Amino acid sequence: MNKSIFSIFKGDRVIWIILLFLALISSIVVFSSTSMLAWKHQSGNTMFYFIKHVFYLSLGSIVIFVFSRLSYKLLFKFSTLFLAISCMLLLLTPFLGVNVNGASRWLKIPFIEVIFQPSDMAKCFLVVFLAKNLSVCQDSASRKFAFLKCAGAVLLVCGLIVPSNFSTSFLVGLMALFLMFVARIPVKYLLIFVSVCIFAFFMLIVFLKATGMENNSRLSTWTHRIEAFTNPNSKKANNSQAMQSRIAIAQGGIIGKGIGASIQRNILPHPYSDFVYAIIVEETGLVGGVFVLMLYLIFFYRCIKCVNSLERTFPAFLVVGFSLNIMLQALANMLVSVNIMPVTGQTLPLVSMGGTSIVFTSFQLGVILNITRYAEKKEDVVEIEDQQNFDDVTDYPIIAG
Repeated sequence: MNKSIFSIFKGDRVIWIILLFLALISSIVVFSSTSMLAWKHQSGNTMFYFIKHVFYLSLGSIVIFVFSRLSYKLLFKFSTLFLAISCMLLLLTPFLGVNVNGASRWLKIPFIEVIFQPSDMAKCFLVVFLAKNLSVCQDSASRKFAFLKCAGAVLLVCGLIVPSNFSTSFLVGLMALFLMFVARIPVKYLLIFVSVCIFAFFMLIVFLKATGMENNSRLSTWTHRIEAFTNPNSKKANNSQAMQSRIAIAQGGIIGKGIGASIQRNILPHPYSDFVYAIIVEETGLVGGVFVLMLYLIFFYRCIKCVNSLERTFPAFLVVGFSLNIMLQALANMLVSVNIMPVTGQTLPLVSMGGTSIVFTSFQLGVILNITRYAEKKEDVVEIEDQQNFDDVTDYPIIAG
């Protein structure tokens, strides 16, 4: 009986256990941190946001379960199509997007009235596109062509994201840079890529200032956040978020104030998403904060261990890219909470409240778990890039292993 139950969960068991812990922590902290939000918008119904969050966690669990069983090889064939759809949605967002908290990052799905962030979708399928093109161009003669394709895709995606979300654009670019480095793209090409990114961002700032669009864009927000971080005592700096987060961290001490005993949840903006880590530390102390950090670090270690066990480049690059997406976002959220970097608005993956983030994080985790099956079982996997025929999908089993 036990054996049949455990056999349902495909892939690395340690990662599954980590996901269970993160889901439990998420449920508790979201229930605790949404009380004030419930009083303001739901007539005191403190269960409303908790039930909604549990629904998204359940949906994420289904996504993880499905993609842990679906063959990752199918992503290879449709990588360009998925990326093109993502870019089209990003292009529509500034014109048709829903403005939330001063930024148009969301699109509303017709009929069901649910909003989602196309940037979450784009950064997932950018990894797939990069993994495909880097995996089939491993000889020195074709690396230049691979670099041009990958750099173009990264610049396009980051360029579409940056007007509304600089931090996500920066993290996506950093992930892509590291992935190309792992794929043995020459350092001189990577330096050119970084230079072009810096120049393009500089020109964007010049354009916004020259056209008088500075105050109508996110540039003023970026400037204020950097000023608040570098000079918190300045009169112009609005440092209330970072200050309240530091207070929450300080009040947590070693063992915390106890579950549900947070005070800063009623003061901090978005304690259930952007500053959820501060609430975790306030309620569970340094012990709880370190525990959550260790969960992410162990997850990343298991991913690297999986990569070292793989013989093929495409799944290895997928695991590297997806795990970097999750780790960089998690570190950004935690570093902001402890005031080591400026406020970014990044959520804590699989912990913060938010449907889009949970679903697309779950997609990445499902693919990673699927690939760990090959690493664990040492199966003789024939990669799609080695096949000559791409027309018949039945050549590649839907159920892996």
